[in-house]
Amino acid sequence: MFSVKIRDHVMIAHSLPSPAFGPAQQLHGATYVVDAEFFRADLDENNIVIDIDIAHKTLAAALAPLKYQNLDALPQFAGKLTTTEFLARHIHQEIAAAVKGSFAGKLRITLGESHVAWASYEADVA
Repeated sequence: MFSVKIRDHVMIAHSLPSPAFGPAQQLHGATYVVDAEFFRADLDENNIVIDIDIAHKTLAAALAPLKYQNLDALPQFAGKLTTTEFLARHIHQEIAAAVKGSFAGKLRITLGESHVAWASYEADVA
């Protein structure tokens, strides 16, 4: 299995209004390190997994609507608990939709919320 991993970051604000989240129920900020890792069993006709420039631009485009936003105020997240896991899946879906047709393989999105905690979402891009 071959892979290419790229990295960016995003700064957001949000609240997690459920008793399960203790003090994080209140509005707070988070800075996530975002890794996007693309996997293929075989290299394509150019001997690559994905063009790294396209991967970087696609990740940046997926993060742009989130950067410096209060996620609680965005209509697409109304009534949602925007946990790290939830955001990993959201970013995956945005990237998968953008590369569909030019990449076929598996995509893993990992959000690092601190130096000791990460969450990921992984699925095929068809």
